[in-house]
This record gives sequence, structure tokens and C-alpha cells, in this order.
Amino acid sequence: MDGTAESGKGRRLLDRATAGIPASLYPVTHVAELPARSADSVDWPEWAAAPVVEALTASGVKTPWRHQAEAASLVRDGKHVVISTGTASGKSLAYQLPVLSALVEDERASALYLSPTKALGADQLRAVSSLDIKKARAASFDGDTPLEERDWVRAHANWVFTNPDMLHRGILSSHARWSRFFRRLSFVVVDECHSYRGVFGSHVALLLRRLRRVAAYYGASPVFVLASATTADPAAFAAKLSGQDCVPVTEDGSPRGARTVALWEPPLLSEISGENGAPVRRSAGAEASRILAELVIEGARSLAFVRSRRGAELTALGARRILSEVDGSLAESVAAYRSGYLPEERRALEAALLSGRLLGVATTNALELGVDIAGLDAVVLAGYPGTLASFWQQAGRAGRAGDAALVVFVARDDPLDTYLVHHPAAILDRPVEAAVLDPSNPYVLAPQLACAIAELPLTEPEVAAFGGDAARAVLADLVAEKIIRRRTSGWYWTSRDRPHADVGIRGSGGEQIAVVEADSGRMLGTVDPGSACYAVHPGAVYLHQGSSYVVDELDLETGLAMVHAEDPDWTTSPREIVDISVLRTEETRVHGGITVNLGEVSVSSQVVGYLRRRLSGEVLDQTPLDLPEQSLHTRAVWYTISAELLSVSDGPGVADGEAGTGGHRPGAGVLEPVGTGGSRVGTKELGGTPGTGAELDPARVPGALHAAEHAAIGLLPLFATCDRWDIGGVSTAWHEDTGEATVFVHDGHPGGAGFADRGFAAIVPWLAATREAIVSCECPAGCPSCVQSPKCGNGNDPLDKAGAVAVLDTVLGALRQHGSQSGHLVV
Repeated sequence: MDGTAESGKGRRLLDRATAGIPASLYPVTHVAELPARSADSVDWPEWAAAPVVEALTASGVKTPWRHQAEAASLVRDGKHVVISTGTASGKSLAYQLPVLSALVEDERASALYLSPTKALGADQLRAVSSLDIKKARAASFDGDTPLEERDWVRAHANWVFTNPDMLHRGILSSHARWSRFFRRLSFVVVDECHSYRGVFGSHVALLLRRLRRVAAYYGASPVFVLASATTADPAAFAAKLSGQDCVPVTEDGSPRGARTVALWEPPLLSEISGENGAPVRRSAGAEASRILAELVIEGARSLAFVRSRRGAELTALGARRILSEVDGSLAESVAAYRSGYLPEERRALEAALLSGRLLGVATTNALELGVDIAGLDAVVLAGYPGTLASFWQQAGRAGRAGDAALVVFVARDDPLDTYLVHHPAAILDRPVEAAVLDPSNPYVLAPQLACAIAELPLTEPEVAAFGGDAARAVLADLVAEKIIRRRTSGWYWTSRDRPHADVGIRGSGGEQIAVVEADSGRMLGTVDPGSACYAVHPGAVYLHQGSSYVVDELDLETGLAMVHAEDPDWTTSPREIVDISVLRTEETRVHGGITVNLGEVSVSSQVVGYLRRRLSGEVLDQTPLDLPEQSLHTRAVWYTISAELLSVSDGPGVADGEAGTGGHRPGAGVLEPVGTGGSRVGTKELGGTPGTGAELDPARVPGALHAAEHAAIGLLPLFATCDRWDIGGVSTAWHEDTGEATVFVHDGHPGGAGFADRGFAAIVPWLAATREAIVSCECPAGCPSCVQSPKCGNGNDPLDKAGAVAVLDTVLGALRQHGSQSGHLVV
């Protein structure tokens, strides 16, 4: 244990959560005490409009904290600002104060608010409306806004609350109808901007450039205010997202209660086994149920964050079942909370939690953003939420009223979670990762440029804002395809139809696959065509608003996936074969017998079957499928190892891979797996001598590379803001494009999303963390916590845990020996 702050309530709650667990099964791997922080308050700025100050004071804000006043004053002075502080630090006030003051003082001013979710936008609109400032006419304009209200919003509202989807499809596409609003546009607020990453973030970055361009057409130059959870280099990220240089405000002046943070690893289960006989851990959701029940018995108001809607429902159900055995009345104090509930249901749950009538809530990340839940005693995170920014956002829900609190992070059966619970510094001492986006991705840039030109003709000077040379190359392709027309004065849209409806900003675009309930004909949702074979293949379990459906049929030609309602006690995991070819190598670093490369690749994949698993992890069966091949042009990072370092002779070996959600074409397929060559060794036997050859028997090489690839995919989210489902990989003992043993990790989206680039930049710390994750796992020969993957195309065979460590020792030894000479970061 470390830290010197008072343990108090947090320690007492942790003792309760672990009561009755035998010492031999004690799950807590680390406890840290985070000290309390006092408030740093300042006076209201002199420029703030009196009605606004009076309203905020009446709402309970006596004085602003220093960072709120600093950010608000910068906005007032016309500076673009990004405020990046922790949960419950009052970022909303930083933009409410200058925006509302301007609306009170200038009848011609207007503002636009963007949030990543409708729920967050509704909460922020409710907060502004509750201030009851007469000259502020705030209104929502999103998919839920009735048609009869939309005309009023366009004609009269001076602060419009919306989301990127509606800005794209409903506002910019018909900007002439919004001319009054755009002429007066003074502020653009981009809330929770750290959530705009990957392909979605790349679309939003270009969307904001389209917004600025349309505003300029009507004579406006709005000030951008971006609010973010703590993120690395917020000024650089905000500039990339908004296209404007932003002043960062990062010193947090808000108070915070002391927090006890416990890292918790569920025990291995002896009674069941997973794929290929691998050991399985008790699920994070089941552990969260038990912890939540213990906290409720103690009278602690608690949240449990669970990764999926179904998981949230099951965690709440499990806690209620445990409590009903203790005291039937306690079971009524636990509920689930997730998106998909009606607004009145959500409000009722929030009120019940705030009042104390509801003590325990299992939730998805629906309660991570925006909803003001204060005074919680404990937060349980069932699985790593994907980024440190989200981790601290969720953990920040504990102790929001300044009181001491408990935070418990329960590891899932996953390499990244396993690494984190055994390396607490990676959570507690590491700065949050940089949000990754790539607006120059041609697969994003092409549809966004088409929309921009349909809105207004594009002139040569404007091309720089959309990426310069990258944009010119895309424009040339659009002209060649006769989608747009080139004139001396610029580029013009030629069709009567607008392209906006066909551009999905939360994916890669293209015609979506509709998921339809067969009995009723009701459309439940859509999936990207690239991921349809993976997500809605025949037999797949599809979740929609907490309800389960099983896919009966997938017709890619008509774009339909037909499903029926069913609530099985199992989940599905697709199996696919993957191949990869190098299209272009952009950067190469040579480190002795190791080379590290970054470039463009073509990934081919084919879903060939799926596994059914019980929620415990037990495998029920495997079903074959006959689905078409798909192809993906994307970016990858890959390393090669010379035959001398592997101590094997040249020649073809086993190729294996797992694909990202973009999904995509297979080539040669997967050869017959070879034996693992005696890889079943204990953890203490793992590892070779760094800097020397791996000294592996030829039969062990495919399994060693395969295991190293899986673990590397699991750990890349530690260095780039992605999920393992956003990336994929391929490993082979000999690749025809490199002539050597090669491990690829690629982005799962067309054109890439920036994740492979982050892996290339952080190759040494990334692979070092990968090695540590494998060594830290207590299993003898590989399991889901270290080298098994839930989406492996080869059925997690062959896998050589000890061989993976030998490979990584060899690679890291060479990188550390030669890295400083080759321009690679060495940590």
C-alpha cells in the first residue's frame, strides 16, 4: 500500500467488500490512497453580466473556482480555449458564464453547443434552462425534436443544443434555412471533446471545419470553447479537432475528497475451462455484483460501471439476488441504468440515487458524461473502460461532494486489465494518453469534402484547412469519378441530391446494413457493411437497448440482417481467417536483426464460424459459416525478426491473424496449426536473455509469434485511445513481402485511424508492457488474461506463452541496443 492520506471511509468500505474472502484467494493486488484537495476559489469576473451571476449564485455557485474564471475570461477576450480538468470540476460554468453574458448583452449573439450524446446535451440544456435567464433562448435541435418545434428553433433560439450527427445532416446540409442563426454565431461549445477520437473524431474534425466555413460565408467567426476530461497535450488535440489554435486551461481548482483506489483481480475458476482447456477467471461482472451488494449492505451509495448494456443489467440482477438472501428490502435499492431507457425513467433513477433511496446502480458509460451525480461513496469499474481519461472520469464520480470514497477497479479476463492490476503505476502515475484522430484519412476526407462542396463551392485557398495535399489528391479522385466538377474558381457539386444522408460520421460511411426484427418488421439499428459479417453473422447475438436478439439471416446484397428476440445464456465470438500484404512502407527503423515498419497494408478476412460461450467463459460449441471474403486498405505497424535471431531456418510457417472491426478480405487463409513445442511452463520459467536470440525450435515459432501478436493487440490501447476491437493483427513465421518472421498490428478502419502510428511511435514501451502482461499472468500456458484473444481466427491455436516472452525479449533487446541510433523512443 502507498500514500499517506486518510483512509477513513474508503478503507472501511474496502474491508467490507473483501470480508469473508480467504487469504489465499485475496483479490486485491494494490491499494493506493489519493489525498483530498481543497478548493481554489476566486471572485466573479467584473465583466460577467449581473443577471447571469445572480442566477448562478442562486443555483448554489457562490464563487467560481480559479480554472473556471480563467477559461471564461479567455473566451470573453475572444480566445479559442480548451479546458481540460477532472470530473466534477465544473467545466460547464467555464462556457456558460461568457456565453450567457454575451446573450444578455447582445441581442444579435447566438451560440451552438455540441455533445457526443443526446443525453448529455439534454442535461446541459436543462442546466441552462433552470437558470431562467430571460434573454437566453436555449433550445434542443436533435433527432428527438418534434418537427413542429424545429421551425421555432431556427427562427428564435439563440443557443442551440445539438450533436455532430444533427449538425451534419440537419443543419449544415440546409444552412440557408439557418442563415439568421449563422450570421449571429458567436460561440461554438464542443463538450466532452476527448470522446471524439478514431474515425468518429476524424469525421467531427472535418465537420467543424465545414461549420467554420459556413459561418464565415454568413460573416461570422465564432469563438471555440472545448471542454475535455484530462488528456495529454490538450492544446494540440483541440487544434487538430477544431482547426484553431486553442489556449489550454489545465490547473484544476475544484475540491476533491480523499479516495481509496483498489485494484482487484478475480480468481481463476477450477470448475470450468475455456478454449483449448485454458483457465478462466471469474467474470468482472460477477465480481462487481458481489462488491456492489456488500457496499449496499454497508449503506454506501455506489455506482458500478460495466462495459455493456447487457452486462449492466446482469450485474444489477446479480446484486439484487445476493441482497435478497440477506434482506429482501435491500434488493429494491439496486437498479440498472443505461442508454435506451426513456428520459423519465432515467430522471427517476437519477433522483432516487441522489436522494439515497437507491443505493446501488449498475450502469454503462451513460453515467460517465454529463449527469450530475454527487455524493457517491463508492465506484466499481468492472473492466478497464478503454482509456485513462474514461477511467478517471468514472472514478471521479466517487467523492464528488468532497467526502472520502472508494474506487475499485476489477480486471476483466483480458491482457490489458491483467497488466494494469499488476502495474499500478500505469494507472496511478501515468499521464493520460493522447486522443488519436486522423482527419487526412482519405476514407473520411472524401465523403466530408463531398458534403462541404455540396454546401458551398470549395476554393483553392480553402483546401489548406482540409489537409492541403491530402485533400487535393482526394479532390482529384472525386473529379475523376465525376462526383464533383473542377472549374478555375474551385470545385462544384453537380448533383441535385445532397450526399449527407449517405455519410455516416460514426463509421466509415457507405450503405449501412439494417438490423430488422423478422416478426414485426421493426428496424432495430444499423451496422457498417465492413463489420456486418463480424457483428451480425447468422447465429450472432445482437443487443439493442438491453434486449437480446439472435440473427437468423444476413443478406449483404439487400443490406438486411433479420433477427428474432431471444435471451440466451450464451454469447457468440466470430472466428475468421486473415491475411495481409504490404502496399507501401512509409518508415523503417533497423535495429540489428530487427526492423520496425509503418505503412499501408491490405488486410483480407473471412468469417468462417463462431463460438458460443456461456457468460462464465465456458465454450459450448463451434459452428461453421460460409460468408464472403472482404478487403480492407488500412495502416499497420509491423516488426520483423531475422532467422538468425530466432534460430530457425528460412521458410514458410503458420500465418495467423485477428481482424479489427473494419473487417476484410482473406487471402491464403490459415495453414494447419503446429504443436506448441512444449510451451506449457510456469510463469517463473518464462523469459529469455534480453538482447540475445530467442533460441526457439522451428515448431514453436508460429505459436510464439501468434501469442506475442495477441498480447500486443491487447496492450496497444494503453498507448492509443482505442479499443482492441478497433485493431487487428497477423503473425507469420515467414511473410512473402518481408522475407522474415513478421508480426503485424493494423487499424480496423479503412484508411486507418491513427492507432498504428501511435504504436510505431511508442514501440518500446508498448512491447515492454506486452511482455510484462504475459509474465504477470499466473496461468501456466496461456489464457484470456495474457495471450488468448476473443476474436482469434485460428481458435487460439497455436499459442506459445513462453515463446512469446522469448520473442519479445529478443525484439526489446535489439530495440534498446540500437534504438537511440535509429530515432525510436527508448524507455
